[in-house]
Amino acid sequence: MARQDTLWERFLSPVIRLFIDEEELRRYSKSIDWQKESDRFRRTDVTIPSYYSSQNFHGIEGGYLTTGAAVSYDPITQYVLPPNETMVRQALIDSIQVKPRRILDLGCGTGSTTLMLKQAFPQAQVIGLDLSPYMLVRAEDKAKTANLDIQWHHGDAEKTGFPDQSFDLVTASLLFHETPPAVSEAILRESFRLLTTGGEVLILDGNQKTLRHLEFLNNLFEEPYIRDYAAGSVDAWMGKAGFEAVQTQDFWLIQQVSRGVKPIKEGLGVRDQGLGEAFFDESWVPAPSY
Repeated sequence: MARQDTLWERFLSPVIRLFIDEEELRRYSKSIDWQKESDRFRRTDVTIPSYYSSQNFHGIEGGYLTTGAAVSYDPITQYVLPPNETMVRQALIDSIQVKPRRILDLGCGTGSTTLMLKQAFPQAQVIGLDLSPYMLVRAEDKAKTANLDIQWHHGDAEKTGFPDQSFDLVTASLLFHETPPAVSEAILRESFRLLTTGGEVLILDGNQKTLRHLEFLNNLFEEPYIRDYAAGSVDAWMGKAGFEAVQTQDFWLIQQVSRGVKPIKEGLGVRDQGLGEAFFDESWVPAPSY
């Protein structure tokens, strides 16, 4: 069956290409040995899920497991997140209520939100995790340019391999609309496991209520799971995973930021809740246990 062009391919891509310096992108792409650099991150024991490897995203053949995605993601994204990409990502930062010491950014992609998290909390240990080693190459490059000390890990947000209660803030930006709801729920369960008691999860993504009524937006990009995402509820998924104080705030009607807290067991002090001495050791750095 012949694949039909999406609205992205027929309309938006040609328009955005007017504003993108494609020659500069080609120069950047050629300046990197992508195989060598991606191999530094690639873990052979990380299984790429079929929902991720079998679909195209944003009209890119092969989805995010390509160098083309790593090079083109940032130039495209800056034009498709109204009113402004930085403002949208800042909405997540502004919603954080804890003072995190250890942060995990799931599905970090090229690290745009991860860098902002490190800038907002310079004393915190910040880790970005993604399934695409190519995206991590770009993320590391951006962090080095910004002189930011961030750790980048190749891994699956559903099963990160990090120890229980390793982080006091877990975030995900623009990830859930690109995963089936069952996967989004699994990621929230994993986030709950990873968080210390009293820790927060923050999810930034498209506004589910709005997306249900904007079919043309659902057709705009090649997003295989966006309709299922729009039909669901991040609040409900968070509650099901065990989070409390769950709340979603709309941002410019098109985006939303959802926040949940891992509840503190009543009557127990922090040291009595199984956090362990490692949590209080400034030199402790969590590492995957694949």
